Amino acid sequence: MHRRGRARGRRVAEIDYVTRVVTDLAEVAPAAWDGLVALDADPSPFVRHAWLHALQSSGSAVADTGWTAAHLTLWDGDTLCAACPLYEKAHSYGEYVFDWAWANAYAQHGLDYYPKGLIAVPFTPVPGSRLLARDAGARRALAARLPGWARARGLSSVHALFARDDDADALEAAGFMRRHTVQFHWTNASAQGTPWPSFDAFLADLQQDKRKKIRQERRKVAEAGVSFRWVRGASITPQDLAFFYRCYERTYLEHGNAPYLTPAFFEAVHRLQPESLLLFFAERDGRPVASSLIGLDAARGVAYGRYWGALERVDCLHFEACYYQPLAWCIAHGFHRFEGGAQGEHKMARALLPVKTTSLHWLAHPSFADAVDRFLAREGAGVEAYLEHLDHRNPLRREATPSR
Repeated sequence: MHRRGRARGRRVAEIDYVTRVVTDLAEVAPAAWDGLVALDADPSPFVRHAWLHALQSSGSAVADTGWTAAHLTLWDGDTLCAACPLYEKAHSYGEYVFDWAWANAYAQHGLDYYPKGLIAVPFTPVPGSRLLARDAGARRALAARLPGWARARGLSSVHALFARDDDADALEAAGFMRRHTVQFHWTNASAQGTPWPSFDAFLADLQQDKRKKIRQERRKVAEAGVSFRWVRGASITPQDLAFFYRCYERTYLEHGNAPYLTPAFFEAVHRLQPESLLLFFAERDGRPVASSLIGLDAARGVAYGRYWGALERVDCLHFEACYYQPLAWCIAHGFHRFEGGAQGEHKMARALLPVKTTSLHWLAHPSFADAVDRFLAREGAGVEAYLEHLDHRNPLRREATPSR
């Protein structure tokens, strides 16, 4: 359903919370913010205080780059009861849920779409909590205050990206509209429902043509004389990070863009939250030639494909560094899920299967809100048809596909 949410006749807030807008996360104690993260049933490392603060303190997500922090928080006395990573945006870059057509429609009617409000982790298309709250009542109260905040700031809209279901329900009740997109995630589960004991066992469960193609791609990398090593967490050295950043920066520059993230961001995360980082290095003739960075949540056994780059061109190196090495690592270390990030239907050939993700949208202009509501109904039907189409292209052998 993509109808605009409406209040359901219930009292939204049982407590008269004090609302504070936080423009620098340093103003909130890490223990208070992370205490809300820990209450989530499926907490994400990317909404932790260290990660979000590093984005700002490093100059990566700041007003000069179009991300003005305005984190909305609810307080009961000195107790932080709810919060969300909220930004005033001057553009739609770094979001991965595309609303450029909406911005163009506003411009064609002489209206300003920017600035807008955005509830998201900058540059991070990973599903997770967006309304951090100590309980359902605080979550509803936080959601209910977002439209008023946006109107007071003169914003065109508020958008919450890659949200969990409980956040989506609270936001829909506050007048937001649901939108669905598709990502591709890998699950470490054989037909018996148990993890694969090895990468070869995983390959054996793929359809023959997919298995053959992966082996060919891996053989090309090996025959080019490339080997891999990985380093994790506190064992990552400043030299490791510096080389990774050279690779990461090269990828953006080759596409004519400056990288979103600064070296100081990765240094800050490594200093404050090292357990969330895993680096792979491709080496040839004793020299590193490429690197990929994987995000980790060891407590939940989830890995996240994030960034990569190469200083030399090697056929199929991208697939090896960003998929096969991480998947083999997940199998060897008992991780049960690998999320491949935004878009990328090609990931299905590597057994990353389609998953529906959710975003929520509130528009201040009634006529545009109605038009977007109708558009989302049509788009939603298309997403469902697309998912059904993808289901018939499952790369796992039918007898090896776990029951859902």
